[in-house]
Amino acid sequence: MQGCGESTLHSADEKLPEEVSYNFDIRPILSDKCLACHGPDANKREAGLRLDIAENAFAALEENPGAHALVAGKPELSQVFLRITSVDSTERMPPVDSNLKLTEREIALIEKWIAQGAKYEKHWAFEAPQKPTLPEVDAADWPRNEIDYFILQKQEQQGLTPNDEADKERLLKRLSLDILGLPPTLEMQNDFLADDRPDAYERMVDRLLKLPAYGEKMSLHWLDLARYADSHGYQDDGYRTQWPWRDWVIHAFNENMSYKKFVTWQLAGDLLPDSNKEQLLATGFNRNHKITEEGGIIDEEYRMLYVTDRNDMFGKGLLGVTLECAHCHDHKYDPFSQKEYYQMFAFFNNVKEVGRESVIGGPETYAKKPLMEISDEDAESILSFVNKPDTNRLIVSVMGDLDSTRKTHILKRGVYDAPGDEVQPGTPSAILPFNENYPQNRLGLAKWLFDKKNPLTARVYVNILWQEFFGKGIVKTSGDFGMQGDLPTHPALLDWLAVDFMEHGWDIKRLVKQMVTSATYRQSAIVSKQALAKDPENVYLARGSRYRIHAEYVKDLVLASSGLLNRSIGGPSVQPYQPDGLWEGATSGRGLLSVYKQDHGSKLYRRGMYTLIKRTVPPPTMGIFDASNRDLCEVKRLKTNTPLQALVMMNDPAVLEASRVLSAKLLQEKTSTNDKLIKAFRLIICRTPSEKELKILTNYFEKQQSTLTPEAARKMLTVGEYPMTKNLDQVNQAALMRVISTIYNLEEAITKT
Repeated sequence: MQGCGESTLHSADEKLPEEVSYNFDIRPILSDKCLACHGPDANKREAGLRLDIAENAFAALEENPGAHALVAGKPELSQVFLRITSVDSTERMPPVDSNLKLTEREIALIEKWIAQGAKYEKHWAFEAPQKPTLPEVDAADWPRNEIDYFILQKQEQQGLTPNDEADKERLLKRLSLDILGLPPTLEMQNDFLADDRPDAYERMVDRLLKLPAYGEKMSLHWLDLARYADSHGYQDDGYRTQWPWRDWVIHAFNENMSYKKFVTWQLAGDLLPDSNKEQLLATGFNRNHKITEEGGIIDEEYRMLYVTDRNDMFGKGLLGVTLECAHCHDHKYDPFSQKEYYQMFAFFNNVKEVGRESVIGGPETYAKKPLMEISDEDAESILSFVNKPDTNRLIVSVMGDLDSTRKTHILKRGVYDAPGDEVQPGTPSAILPFNENYPQNRLGLAKWLFDKKNPLTARVYVNILWQEFFGKGIVKTSGDFGMQGDLPTHPALLDWLAVDFMEHGWDIKRLVKQMVTSATYRQSAIVSKQALAKDPENVYLARGSRYRIHAEYVKDLVLASSGLLNRSIGGPSVQPYQPDGLWEGATSGRGLLSVYKQDHGSKLYRRGMYTLIKRTVPPPTMGIFDASNRDLCEVKRLKTNTPLQALVMMNDPAVLEASRVLSAKLLQEKTSTNDKLIKAFRLIICRTPSEKELKILTNYFEKQQSTLTPEAARKMLTVGEYPMTKNLDQVNQAALMRVISTIYNLEEAITKT
């Protein structure tokens, strides 16, 4: 029986699988709970015994040559089984003092696995995915596409039933936030509510996918993965102009570039035959890492750090494995040797670069580094997507290899100046041996990555996108598909999606549409007490996912709903409102970023993704909402819930200014108070308020009208730089401003429901 973790989710009173394989049943039990049987804490019993290696597990024990840890087909002769069932506390495994204990079901699984021959298989993630047939389900009228069959099968096994479809208003808000990162406009809301055609939803999906904001939204997770920032990092943390690469990413998503081409250009655009400037710009992906500009460094030490960063990012972001754990020694859990780590390292070790590229505030000290200059002519032709300002500061760090081959050595203990054996470019054999027909450079590595036999590439990206639309991945540990990562909740679905993605040319927009048009995605987020008790974490997706939107989209929602949003695409990053003194209190005092210089005018109202990210002092408001500081590759953001987030929504000048501006716009309209409140609610919450909600808002507005003094109102309205609207009653405007601010502070405002 093939599988990838299904049995770990069975309840204790279920029947055991007909066949039990180490691949998906025994791995978490042995790895997590039986380390005491073969680790340093095993009361000195069989030190060094590796139960995750078949030949070791079946070999005679060193201290007792007549005994074996495992005897195929005979649990009664297998020391593993005898130890875990022993009544003698000095013999029992795991040891009593470990505070670990196997359940009766886990013990029964191990016994059955041994009785069936104790067959070892490769870890599920290192086997190439096969496209399974669609499972049979009872409620065959529910699925809208193939995704739903796999989801419904699991629900029916657990005695769950899917929710009804969400109402049109909430569904449109969910869809718009997921595809654009923006709330739907009133025009969109009205159009969708009025469209009674059977394919109205699919038509709206297609409409949203064509908008340029789609590329901005889809780029955000890639910027996290690629550790994009606007400063070099380290102590001086000087300014850098990598933003044209960011603009290229937006452009690539909007053009629906295939994932294969998208990644290949970023890994090796400079090595493609007759490569052009766009392909070269794409390679900025591998130069987004931190770069020091400090004096007194050991050049080779920092150069090695840059290569290490690229290698680790490739492992985590594109392969979904913790390759970095083999930097100093063989991986302790996954089948990656230190030698294989440095074979991968060799692909990135031939870049024409040095440890210190320049000294901050001074002239460049090294000329031999791969840089790309974007001219006005470039920005008007092949790089027309780059929103180039009218300046001469435009240099982007890109990739470029040496004319000769730099030798790569295993670094003893991972230390830069302790070289060991020389290695040649290669890949972990447990994933897929490197094809000898591929060139031994980054282009060859890209070919290996998209080899049909590579078990990880498609699975990892499909899982990241699933995480973006459903809140968490099918593999929850989206950066770790290895032995210590979580098992897939729906392994057959993951494999089906991965193979289907490859079969259809790595088409990202098609994959997005598959996900958002599924009945699974379209469910209401309402949860009953019974469903909450049975599936509190919504593992089986019997209801819509409900979670707070990303930090950048919080700002975008506020700006878009108030009408302040500057919708221009790309260009240099901006510096919006920020508390005084943050940069100045954490700076070396050198360089362009030593003092925070707030922007003005339309630059204040750009989308959150264009906010300048200084690595040592990232944007504080977005940090409070769990944005990445872009120090390292990040494929999954934290999700916290703290009082600081509420304080931001109550006091952030951007939110208060948006409330002021929207109140002024509404007061200039010749409509009733009720109509004004309804419109504000629809702009922010994206649905019509209930009678009860409207009454609460009306009462609050009237209370503010009667209690606010002209002086208090005037003071409230001075927030932000957007010009004040003249000839309005300031008490009325301040009262309405407070109501709008309250609406922004509703949990539903910044929550995808």
